[in-house]
Amino acid sequence: MKMHTYLNYGGNCEQAFRFYEEHLGGKIGMIMHHGEQPGAPAGGPAGVLHASITIGGTVISAADVPPERFQPMRSAYLALNVDSSEEAERIHGILAEGGQIFMPMQETFFAHRFSMLRDQFGTSWMIVHERPRP
Repeated sequence: MKMHTYLNYGGNCEQAFRFYEEHLGGKIGMIMHHGEQPGAPAGGPAGVLHASITIGGTVISAADVPPERFQPMRSAYLALNVDSSEEAERIHGILAEGGQIFMPMQETFFAHRFSMLRDQFGTSWMIVHERPRP
């Protein structure tokens, strides 16, 4: 058994995955659009039917839902654990642009650097450079 995270986007799934591929070192496994499915009606829904990307060894799948049904992520985060404070700062800066910061990048009792935010695509992230445990 394997468990994967499946995200919904409001019409910008492909744009988000291309962004994550470029800036987070992700590798897109596939992107299939609604119009590419067998028997797709002309003028049917636009956007991504199914996509997958691997980031940091984890597969994330996603699709576009009708924009009127889309809501940004709430009460769930994709957590990126990084190896340096510099990498945490870099990723925070990239993901925060055009998004919403919930907790600014800072030092905490458990991490050299930690932040929480929602990016421009509606995906919520935690970025952490953990402190070594004694």
